[in-house]
Amino acid sequence: NSLKLVEKGSRGNDIVLSIDIDLQLKIEQILNTEVLNTKKEANTNFYNRSFVIIQNPKTGEILTLAGKQVIKNSLGKYELYDYSIGNITTTVTPGSVVKGASHIVGYNTGVIKFGTVMEDKCIKFLNMPKKCSWTNLGMINDIEALKYSSNIYQFKIAMMVGGFNYRYNSYLDVDLKAFDIYRKTFYQFGLGVKTGIDFPIEEDGYKGESYAGDLLINYAIGQYDTYTPLQLSQYISTIANDGVRMKTRFLKQVLKEDGSILYEVSPVVLNKVDTKIENIKRVQEGFKQVMTINGTGYDYMGSSPNPAGKTGTSESFVDDNNDNIYDHPTMSNNFIGYAPSSNPVMSIVTSSPDVRDILRGSFKSNVNYRISKKSSNAYFSLYDKNGNRK
Repeated sequence: NSLKLVEKGSRGNDIVLSIDIDLQLKIEQILNTEVLNTKKEANTNFYNRSFVIIQNPKTGEILTLAGKQVIKNSLGKYELYDYSIGNITTTVTPGSVVKGASHIVGYNTGVIKFGTVMEDKCIKFLNMPKKCSWTNLGMINDIEALKYSSNIYQFKIAMMVGGFNYRYNSYLDVDLKAFDIYRKTFYQFGLGVKTGIDFPIEEDGYKGESYAGDLLINYAIGQYDTYTPLQLSQYISTIANDGVRMKTRFLKQVLKEDGSILYEVSPVVLNKVDTKIENIKRVQEGFKQVMTINGTGYDYMGSSPNPAGKTGTSESFVDDNNDNIYDHPTMSNNFIGYAPSSNPVMSIVTSSPDVRDILRGSFKSNVNYRISKKSSNAYFSLYDKNGNRK
């Protein structure tokens, strides 16, 4: 055969990504170990994946995007697969991590102020079961509501936003326009809208189309709409960045053949959350308290300097018999955080869906805690508190 030259070839340009390959590999190894080990624990029959995203909250650059999924092969052995794409294309039920955004709704509408005290004890509506926090927390203020992750505090905010005065066993009658108030604020944080990532595909989550009073108060604690781990990453980065939402991105530079810079990507501001900076600072203080000794997120970021963050436990559902009906209840865990709280150089999201089969038993793996702690430590083993590579 003979060949005919149609056009002389030439070397293309090089792209430089924001991914730190050393950190990426460390996080992937953590996930490899933890995901496999968790399948050996009790009550993990539906658990099969975990995700980690580490981002620069000031620039939107992604330093790590990692996900691992475990699947049983034909021989009955578990095999690990890369599932990094799941951070962008799959959604999770967020749970209590959204309570920072819910607090902003309360401040913006004036139904709560700094220091507002409400009683956390179970509430009851007509023809509905009782709704409670994980324990009765008693009289708590807005900071303590975040620190201890009070559901009741958020329920009461949502009811007041909807113009409803709670009475025991009364009919839950709220102005459903409150849904629009909540969603508008959540969108400004990146929850329920696309992050703008420079990638061909991106899910923007499930948006519940039914409006009802009980759905509104569930929405306020992250038990209605679903979001991608990437959206959760943009959300916590926006809080860390004083309410300024940055476009999420992989690309840093494009280089010519000789190594010179063809062009460099600059950070892009998508929007600023419509609230007073004092309100953002108040949520930041609450998130700092979450990470202290009695907070629900204590030690989730290990040796990270002065961290802030929020845990989230949610009820989710799986299809347990392949009938395309997702009706078997499970428990999922999410964590969002950043450090240092005074000058954030990194934000982190860890997500572990379906860690517990609610119908099978009470044991719940703490895999998400282990992944969060080890991943945060991995970052600060490579970077100092100012975000400079060691």
